Amino acid sequence: MSTVERALAAALYAEEDTALDTGASLLAADPGADAELARRGEEFLRRAWQRGWQPADVVRLVRRDLDEHHVRLVSRLIAAETRAYEQLPPRWAAQLAGLDATGWHADRFSYATAVLELYRLLARLPAIEPVGPAPGASPLYAAPAHGEPRMLARIRALLAKAEATGYPQEAEALTAKAQELMARHSLDEAALAARTHSAEEPAAIRIGVDAPYETAKAILLDAVAAANRCRAVWNEAFGFSTVVGFEPDLEVVELLHTSLLVQGTGAMTKAEAEQRRGGRKRTKTFRQSFLLAYAHRLGDRLNATSRRVTAEEPTLLPVLAARDVAVTARADRMFPETTTTRVRGATDEAGWHHGTAAADRARTAHPDQGRLPS
Repeated sequence: MSTVERALAAALYAEEDTALDTGASLLAADPGADAELARRGEEFLRRAWQRGWQPADVVRLVRRDLDEHHVRLVSRLIAAETRAYEQLPPRWAAQLAGLDATGWHADRFSYATAVLELYRLLARLPAIEPVGPAPGASPLYAAPAHGEPRMLARIRALLAKAEATGYPQEAEALTAKAQELMARHSLDEAALAARTHSAEEPAAIRIGVDAPYETAKAILLDAVAAANRCRAVWNEAFGFSTVVGFEPDLEVVELLHTSLLVQGTGAMTKAEAEQRRGGRKRTKTFRQSFLLAYAHRLGDRLNATSRRVTAEEPTLLPVLAARDVAVTARADRMFPETTTTRVRGATDEAGWHHGTAAADRARTAHPDQGRLPS
């Protein structure tokens, strides 16, 4: 049995620190084992890809459960492992571009300990619902066309301005215009698919839902997804939601959710500062209530504006209905046993009031997008 095999056997499936120390000591004493240790890490990653995980998912979980040096270790490992493939699945290039693959250096014992802690996490990753093919596998759906449509570039620019401005009225106007463009973009794509008899099927993506206040953030994502004829399913244990929908709609869900979270967090920080100046100290309950109100109010407003925009194109109603059915069917196949989570109610009146007001500022004024949450 090699040094690496003995170290992994000692450390991977035992919780005690002594077992981890034993494995790390074996590795630290044998520099010749380094290459095999790296190969075993790549094997753990390949197994993770086969179980439905993607690079961003793995990095997110490592960052949540371990330390920052583990994130650097796994990033470098992912970069090395994925270089072996001639072609990577859709969206992987963007995920890999965001990695910090500079690595991490320490004394041999500390380094070996960190690697074993990382491998222990990777070895225990369960199978999850795939949202795309693993490297080297046949695609589950067609890759998005190369390049970004001009409409999406305009939407991205408007939302960036809305996030950057310090004036609520300006942010409202910019976001409202972006919403209008999103609605038109979605309807145009649906009409084009109908005219060309496209065989496109619904796809899926995963979006991180990070602590703290992850319940409110998941509710906000659900509202944005439903507004764009998508369905979101939250996996609380692993800190992400899977969003199912057609590719053009998935793109705007990512854009809009990210922007609204930035806008909401900024508004919450400002409102909280005002509350502190008034002498209050209950920060946690204020933030929780703020974000719940923000998500709830946006859901109501998106639902209303969604119906208004869709009503302007009555000839597309059968097409949109068929796409809704296809999205629901795909989501049901992926998640046949979803459950409903009871949300803890907001307990801070001031937080709820400020969150509702922030949601009103983030949207209004113009027609909007897709269709909304239940």
